[in-house]
Amino acid sequence: MRGATHAKWAACATAVVLAATACGGGDDGGGGGGEADSGAVLSSSWTDPQNPLEPANTNEVQGGKVMDMVFRGLKRYDPKTGEAKDMVAAKIDTKDSQNFTITIKDWTFSNGEKVTAQSFVDAWNYGASLKNNQKNAYFFGYIEGYDKVHPDKGKQTAETMSGLKVVNPKTFTVKLTQKFSSFPDTLGYTAFNPLPRAFFDDHSAWLSKPVGNGPYTVESYTKGSEMRLKTWDAYPGPDGAQNGGVTLKVYTDNNTAYTDLMAGNLDLVDDVPAAQLTNVKADLGDRYLNTPAGIIQTLAFPFYDKNWNKPNGDKVRKGLSRAIDRDQITKTIFQNTRTPATDWTSPVLGEEGGFKEGLCGEWCEYDADEAKKLIKEGGGLPGGQVKITYNADTGSHKLWVDAVCNSINNALDNEKACVGNPIGTFADFRSQASTQKLHGPFRAGWQMDYPLIQNFLQPLYYTNAPSNDGKWSSPKFDDLVDKANAETDIAKAVETFQQAEEVVRDEMAAIPLWYQNGSAGWSDRLSNVALNPFSVPVYNEIKVG
Repeated sequence: MRGATHAKWAACATAVVLAATACGGGDDGGGGGGEADSGAVLSSSWTDPQNPLEPANTNEVQGGKVMDMVFRGLKRYDPKTGEAKDMVAAKIDTKDSQNFTITIKDWTFSNGEKVTAQSFVDAWNYGASLKNNQKNAYFFGYIEGYDKVHPDKGKQTAETMSGLKVVNPKTFTVKLTQKFSSFPDTLGYTAFNPLPRAFFDDHSAWLSKPVGNGPYTVESYTKGSEMRLKTWDAYPGPDGAQNGGVTLKVYTDNNTAYTDLMAGNLDLVDDVPAAQLTNVKADLGDRYLNTPAGIIQTLAFPFYDKNWNKPNGDKVRKGLSRAIDRDQITKTIFQNTRTPATDWTSPVLGEEGGFKEGLCGEWCEYDADEAKKLIKEGGGLPGGQVKITYNADTGSHKLWVDAVCNSINNALDNEKACVGNPIGTFADFRSQASTQKLHGPFRAGWQMDYPLIQNFLQPLYYTNAPSNDGKWSSPKFDDLVDKANAETDIAKAVETFQQAEEVVRDEMAAIPLWYQNGSAGWSDRLSNVALNPFSVPVYNEIKVG
């Protein structure tokens, strides 16, 4: 999932065209009997989000699901292709790739308030402000004046960014600190959503029941239990809901969610447990979907811990990488719904978008002898043992972490070289990871925010990026990212980002494990089920029979 990123933008937009290889099912997503009932509500598995549901403070998958239902931004990423298409934006004009004029359509929030240019400008200024401590503040980093509202050091000296100006109720301008031709393609991300006055007038009340401008409204939320969303009948957009609402049920174990699906107590599971992959086709038939997604799983390291940041430490990390038999794990644990990673991005980007198969080279190839040699040359395992931290409530993480440890133990001929270190919930795990309280390798699954190579690199590895949980830092990497961001030629930008990725490889800033498919299983009440390129159900298109 998504963590947070930092520092600025990318100049390399690319439409993601997915070969949606559904494992069964017809054109409508399979399953579903009888006629659809537009007023019927479906239930779906979910996990409590880490942070309050503010657009600029939501930077992980579970909160992102709600944002995608409750809000619409200037752009929306096409559920099938990933292409950034105008939604609330009527047009986005620029003559120099640095100054943009944005005109919006007639739109309202679900409380009746009009969406105006001020709705965006106020929301972006709030998100960028240091005092508001928003996880996604960095997304505004190339807007002129960001350094005044969110300085690296000291107190902020301005309340608003000078690069944002309201021209009239339907128009505002954005001035960036440098050319950035693909800036419009980032504007479908959650952080750029508009906010109503109600957000500012009574913040606490808004947080308890968020008000947005998307096809659904929040009816109620009980943490640890469920969130009820209902269809907004007056929604002004072209992608209105084809059902009556969605009830997101909180599960701390996706195996339990799958059991509830099979028992008829749940309609949709959007993360089929690894333990069920061998029998899911027999259980669900054409009511099962397995599609490529912009997700990569890695092992990150706590570089803030001196034991993991020693000279030649890269040899230890490379040795651990070579001790992991990715082919075996993806076949036996994940039944080929994962693909061994050979770079730090995702195949869904395509070669033109920056995916470079084999960039990791030998460092991602299993070799027990080389693994032992490298770890010895690097000074041995810190403390004599690797403890891989993960959250135990979602994603079948225990199975693959145990498998990774078994692989490392076998390669090193030491049954105690690696053990798993579970943390109960995703929220607790993210809290510890993002506040640098972990003291060994930890899982760092990344779901793209938008389909750009920049989003797989800068958020995770740029110095002090909010999603750089391990606090890895490389001036060479940072310089290459800055150079790529300033490049207006897409091909040259991609090439420069790949050079930055080579720095990540050479220092093994994180160990790439595998690319992840999105998976879903559903009840016979549903039809037209699909996952978008981010592996999130396209809830508004689901029909309930």
